[in-house]
This record gives sequence, C-alpha cells and structure tokens, in this order.
Amino acid sequence: MIIYPAIDVLDGRVVRLAKGDFDAVTDYGGDPVAAAEAWRDAGAEWLHLVDLSGARDGARRQQDIVAGITATGLKVQTGGGVRSARDIDAILEAGASRVVIGSLAVSDPQTVISWIGQYGAEQIAAAFDVRLEQGVAYPTLKGWTEQAQRTLVELLADYRLAGLAHALVTDVDRDGMLEGPNFELYSDLATIRPDMDWQASGGVSSLDDVKALKTAGLGGVIIGRALFEGKVDLAEALSC
Repeated sequence: MIIYPAIDVLDGRVVRLAKGDFDAVTDYGGDPVAAAEAWRDAGAEWLHLVDLSGARDGARRQQDIVAGITATGLKVQTGGGVRSARDIDAILEAGASRVVIGSLAVSDPQTVISWIGQYGAEQIAAAFDVRLEQGVAYPTLKGWTEQAQRTLVELLADYRLAGLAHALVTDVDRDGMLEGPNFELYSDLATIRPDMDWQASGGVSSLDDVKALKTAGLGGVIIGRALFEGKVDLAEALSC
C-alpha cells in the first residue's frame, strides 16, 4: 500500500478544508514545496497535490508548484479543476506522474474513458467524492452540493472495460474531520473491484487507521490533516 501525503494548495498556500468548505479553511503555511520536501525527507515517494484554486475557479494556476515538487524527486498525483485534455497535458508537462479527474469522472465518464485510452491507465486516476444514503454510496458534484442519480457501483460499470486502474474515494462527511475512514465502504470496493488500485481519502486520524486500510486491501491511502497536526507520524506509517 502506498501512503500519499496530501498537500492542498489554495492561492499558493497550504491549507485544509473541513468537508470541502471554502469557508472552513485551516492554513498551514505558504510554501508547498517546503512541505513536500519534509514528507520526502520522512521517506515518502509519492505526494497527492490538490489545486483548490483550480477546483474553485475552473482555471489551473499552480503548474509552477507541480514542477517545484517534482523537482524534489517525489512522484506527484494531482488534480483540481481538470476539465480538458489541455489541462492534462499541462500537468504532465510540469512533471506530474498522474492526473486526478474529479467531477468529469462522474458527469462525463465517456470523456474520461477516452483520456485513459489516450494517456494510459497509469497516468489517469478518477476521484469519486461520495455521500452515503442508507449505506449506499452516491457520487457528489459541484462542491458536494449535488448528488448523482446513479450509485458509485453503477457508475463503475461504465469503467469496467475501460482500463481504469486508479481511483480515489472520499466519504465527504468524514473529509478533514479526523474521525476515521469509512472502512466498510473501502472494504466493499476492494471486494467488488479487486482489479483496481483503490485509494482511501478522508478521515484518517491514527496509525491504526492506516493498518486497517492495508488489511482491507487498499492500494493507497491519502493522509493530510493528520500528518500536519501530528496525529500520524509519516515515517512510522511508512514502516508498517
């Protein structure tokens, strides 16, 4: 299992949002590259970078940050506001190893499927932000304000023959809250689609959470706030 330290960048500063709310911002400082170097020095090989400005405004603004972080030797997967092949080209040209597609992966899966064919399964990841209704996961859209009509499992059927290999899933009610991940959700996904490399995102608050996700068969875990606030020691997590 790969541990992805997460850096969310808003207007050039490292932040975290509570449940994706731009009015609930915790500011961790103004140097994303320095934060990335700290995680690299602790042993990380990958970094998960979210362009919150791009997600908010629909225009990516942080290619220099991507380039700066990849220059440290870290592999980067990054997303936020990716809406076109031109966006993907710019991210890859900046040195990223993988581009994360969010809203379009739900609203326009055929376009994302075409990108998987164009760029390859290792360079494209889908991000599904979900909310549970009576135990069933439904993807959300437009800053988590709208719910898709189809369930996540139904949506995944579109991707079954498309070669989608990497997917991030966030239970939006747990994101940034340090309340623990939704283990049942992730275990179900790993069982339903064991061919995919699932990444758990949101809620990780302890080393025990990391161990449990590995046991559940996850391919990766994204950890943000818990690292910045010392709830999880990255070097210790990597060692287990």
